[in-house]
Amino acid sequence: MNIIIIKSALKDGLGVIERAVSESANLPILKNVLIETKEGGIMVSATNLEIATSCFVPAKIISAGKTTIPLGLLWGVVNNLPTERLSLEEKDGSVEIKTENYRAKIQSLPAEDFPIIPQVKEDGCVKIPGATLIDALSRVVAASQISELRPELGSVLLDFTLDEIKLVATDSFRLAEKTIGKNQYQADHSQKFRLLIPIKTAQEVYKITKEEEEVSVYHDQHQILFKTQRYSLVSRLIDGNFPDYTAILPKKFETEIMLSKGELLNALKLAGVFSSKVNEVKIKTSPDQKSLEIFSLDQSLGDNNYTLPAKIKGQPKEISFNWRYLAEGLKVISGDDVFWGINEDNKPALLKSQTEDSYFYILMPILKA
Repeated sequence: MNIIIIKSALKDGLGVIERAVSESANLPILKNVLIETKEGGIMVSATNLEIATSCFVPAKIISAGKTTIPLGLLWGVVNNLPTERLSLEEKDGSVEIKTENYRAKIQSLPAEDFPIIPQVKEDGCVKIPGATLIDALSRVVAASQISELRPELGSVLLDFTLDEIKLVATDSFRLAEKTIGKNQYQADHSQKFRLLIPIKTAQEVYKITKEEEEVSVYHDQHQILFKTQRYSLVSRLIDGNFPDYTAILPKKFETEIMLSKGELLNALKLAGVFSSKVNEVKIKTSPDQKSLEIFSLDQSLGDNNYTLPAKIKGQPKEISFNWRYLAEGLKVISGDDVFWGINEDNKPALLKSQTEDSYFYILMPILKA
């Protein structure tokens, strides 16, 4: 293998696949990037056996071939080269990187030792604009976290019907749902389906996708494929049942609050300085005063309170929340103003934009001791 390539293009390609590299001491080959020549360029691939990502990089092919080298070393060299044009040549069990005034030799491992990249049959496709997919995934993962005991809580539910796609994530303390309307995607499926996408996969997809790209989504019983003209990402699916969250969705609220998202976020950050180890802040409403009070207390630090204007309807409330969870939900709500529906402290509260109905964020209060 011998190629000539532009540094910035190679950096972009390595940036797409870098998080799929594994640091496994048992399988050193997983630390490597697979480089294969293709017509008009090279395909760079990496896998950790759960996710496999490939990216096409334009290059001039002098001679065809394939090999693997440690991604960390290749990234370190390429990232620090001062010139744009470089060559990569494989010979005698190593890859030589050269510019006009630089040369490095990196030990390689045979491409035959690299794990086979899983294949998903490209049959039955959902095509989603990159901007739409980035927005939806980035907003629902705010309500999830990796769970070894309950993998379904470390996933994003993709619920496809003939009329819409719902993306949902929860960690049992909070839940987020984003609906993608039928006019925002194309699909050739004739039946509905539900998939559980690992949270790491969802995060990776929205990080490497560009807004101007169109993403084609395919799946089989065990795997899902996200594909654009630039990259492809294959991931295992989680085998399990997503919680029946519709049963806990609040239908009405004892107290309804309308207020500025920015002011609420700032108040939460200030209150968080004095919050306890469980990040507890207390919310107190007074409908007749048209204000919301947020206060926190730590006996070893002190206390503080913040009063901000709000439109409030319903019963007066004093209720506690995890301020970090609350802030994470607020950050991904669109618009300047939010609706906040509150019930008793053993029932979930709901946050949503006052101008968007396709997204909501649910959070359980902290129960009183």
